[in-house]
Amino acid sequence: MNMLTIKHLSVNFKSKKNNDFQAVKDVNLSLDTGKILGIVGESGSGKSVTALSILGLLPYPKAYHSKNSSIIFNNQELIGLSESEFQKIRGNQIAFIFQEPMSSLNPLHKIGHQIAESIEMHQHLSQAEIKKRTLNLLKLVKIPHPQEKINAYPFELSGGQRQRVMIAMAIANNPQILIADEPTTALDVTIQEQIINLLLELKQKIGMSVIFISHNLHLVHKIADDIAVMYKGELVEYGSAKQVFEAPNHSYTKKLINSVMPLNKADNIDKNIVLKAEKINVAFPLKKNIWGRVIEQLKAVNNVSFNLKTGETIGIVGESGSGKTTLAMSIVNLIKHDGKIYVKNNKLFNEVNCFNKDLQLVFQDPYNSLNPRMNIAEIIGEGLNIHYKNLSKQEKTEKIIRILKEVELDESVLNKYPHEFSGGQRQRISLARALILNPQIIILDEPTSALDVTVQAQIIKLLKHLQQKLKLSYIFISHDMNAIKAISHRVMVMKDGKIVEQGTVKQIFQSPRHSYTKNLIKATKL
Repeated sequence: MNMLTIKHLSVNFKSKKNNDFQAVKDVNLSLDTGKILGIVGESGSGKSVTALSILGLLPYPKAYHSKNSSIIFNNQELIGLSESEFQKIRGNQIAFIFQEPMSSLNPLHKIGHQIAESIEMHQHLSQAEIKKRTLNLLKLVKIPHPQEKINAYPFELSGGQRQRVMIAMAIANNPQILIADEPTTALDVTIQEQIINLLLELKQKIGMSVIFISHNLHLVHKIADDIAVMYKGELVEYGSAKQVFEAPNHSYTKKLINSVMPLNKADNIDKNIVLKAEKINVAFPLKKNIWGRVIEQLKAVNNVSFNLKTGETIGIVGESGSGKTTLAMSIVNLIKHDGKIYVKNNKLFNEVNCFNKDLQLVFQDPYNSLNPRMNIAEIIGEGLNIHYKNLSKQEKTEKIIRILKEVELDESVLNKYPHEFSGGQRQRISLARALILNPQIIILDEPTSALDVTVQAQIIKLLKHLQQKLKLSYIFISHDMNAIKAISHRVMVMKDGKIVEQGTVKQIFQSPRHSYTKNLIKATKL
């Protein structure tokens, strides 16, 4: 039985120049009772706009629908409903889980209060009953120690726990439909699997239908009964999960299915060691006595040692909190650490020194790591002003243009600003900023985690090309086992600040020894 029917849905956004942009073009979908519909597509495909249309959450009147657009829920037309009518449906009959839990939760309120708000809005219960319901919801979504966590603030929870809180808020009123918009994008693979299993379990317990939105077709395949593939605002493929995967019709669907990258080959590795780390330790104080002396600390990195060779990529993998990024920050001396680091057989001291030109860092988030007030020429050329002060303005511009071509961008981008680019383009700009100083080593901290799977593959291909051409050495940090598999020559698996397993990419992926490594690899398989 159809619970939700979308017919001829089109969404347009008004432009000041009377050149309106059509984000969704004549989409037809339906959701059956107790079923999960997966909507998949890359950024800009129209999947989130389609979902937001269901609950009237678009910026009307800037956004508008075509006259024949229709969304029917329980025999009621949703398009054109008043705000007061929508309020009765939102969070009550249809609930929405937004993509980023940290920005969706109010940082000033405890999570128990935020869940209770949703209950108070739609149910006439006493404060004691609301608290009991809130606790039961935290237990239902498997938050550890719910009696304690009910009084916690969002920043005190992990990413997976925050996402569970968002799910608890969404199911607080037993909705008939749950819309989950990219609910696992920023999470580790093992946490992703836990969230998927939790949604499947809740679907059975509560009997709700689910619309699961993602840019990862393989992830959608794990949860969905039916799959809709969107591309540039159009519905290009629609059918059962089995049909879409076993007999895809559209070339874009085939591209998404084939987006799993192959195992990297450990060839063309020089024997010369370009970086050596010895017994790196990083500890953060947790508790001090009345005299200010640290009496309890967290060992974020615990006695880590490794060598990196010329032209080699070491993949460092592990869940959030395993110490991956802390290790990277210590290597480039952005955080205090114990131990010794050598670059080109020279000791790299804890102070600012002359070697930072040879050792560059590309940050995780291409949206926040670029200064929005600087144009692309200024962003990429910033390092030249420090390390190549004698270059003329013309020489600097020529150098910037050359490096833009290396990352497959045109010189026409020089005077543009970061907000004018896609995530993949911004990551190329971040890479160009690192390459401009001719480094020997680049540390890449989750460089593909915020990108669509097709764009991830493009960035991996570009990195491998640049490595061969420029003899670069990489430390590639990720929780994405597929990305690690595709680019690494050797892999180090981190857990609780320690290296629990290391070996060649073939050894780690084909013959893992540690149970933690096995779980990480298992979570990435279909």
